[in-house]
Amino acid sequence: MAETKKINWVHVSTLVAVAILVGTEMVGASWAAGWALGGLLQLDPLVSRVIEAGFGLCGFGLLYYFMRTAIRHEPIR
Repeated sequence: MAETKKINWVHVSTLVAVAILVGTEMVGASWAAGWALGGLLQLDPLVSRVIEAGFGLCGFGLLYYFMRTAIRHEPIR
């Protein structure tokens, strides 16, 4: 049976902190960009909310790829 490596809690705490910091910035900036675009183009509030949600989902997608790369460079085990 293969030995399992211990979890490096310093790396875990670093990754959690990075996820919170970068996630807040990415998702917040994406959401704000959707809000600004809706206001700039004077779109209907419903259309503006849909654009905000779409941009927010893009922010979560960017966060996913960022964290995948961060875990590759800062392994938990």
